[in-house]
Amino acid sequence: MNKYELILVVAPNLTEEEVKATFEKAKGVIEGNGGVVDNVDDWGKRRLAYEINDFNEGFYYLVNFSSNPELPKELDRILRITDSVVRHMVVKQG
Repeated sequence: MNKYELILVVAPNLTEEEVKATFEKAKGVIEGNGGVVDNVDDWGKRRLAYEINDFNEGFYYLVNFSSNPELPKELDRILRITDSVVRHMVVKQG
């Protein structure tokens, strides 16, 4: 199993429950496909470096997880079609 890091930016115009639901969806994809979530850092609402989809802020999450090499592709596919996700990035840790 490889170690990965996910940065997730969720839209700021959602309710607290919708933000948590979006994060739980990403976490569920990881755990549902045989991955293990090692650590979660909720960075809260932060200002974006530049405007994305008319948003200047977003809720940030940093998730460290271990999984097989196929999981990040599936996670990327699901997060791309999730409307409440402003940006995301999955990086393999050395």
